[in-house]
Amino acid sequence: MEIINRCFSKRTVEEIISALEQEAPRVTNKLVTAAIQSLRKASPTSLKISLASIREGRLQTVGECLRREYRMVCHVMRGDFSRDFFEGCRAILVDKDRNPKWMPPTLDQVHDGVVGKYFSKVDDPEWEDLNLPTRSSHERRIVPKL
Repeated sequence: MEIINRCFSKRTVEEIISALEQEAPRVTNKLVTAAIQSLRKASPTSLKISLASIREGRLQTVGECLRREYRMVCHVMRGDFSRDFFEGCRAILVDKDRNPKWMPPTLDQVHDGVVGKYFSKVDDPEWEDLNLPTRSSHERRIVPKL
């Protein structure tokens, strides 16, 4: 647990991977090596979006988290800023070559401005923003169960 906290508390995905690589020679646990391999295979864009989402979520309510995640999924499914989701599906499910061509291909080419756009409201009337009911809109008898 100490290694996980030390490595994954880093500020960026690049720093997390670097910290894991520094730990790898010192530990016999194969989890560190497996984590490095998994992170290196993943979409650089998805890695940065995921880290940003986790970090933002620590400061948000459940409703805000659900709305943020919904917006992110909408942008991913629309291919607004990257087609990596479709490329990953192609590489694993369609062609089964397990060799996705991520765009951009490296972490340093994924800019914070693009990452932030994934959490913005989708500017398309066919993709409505997530509207969660407020507690006051429920009948009194079901409120405690929410």
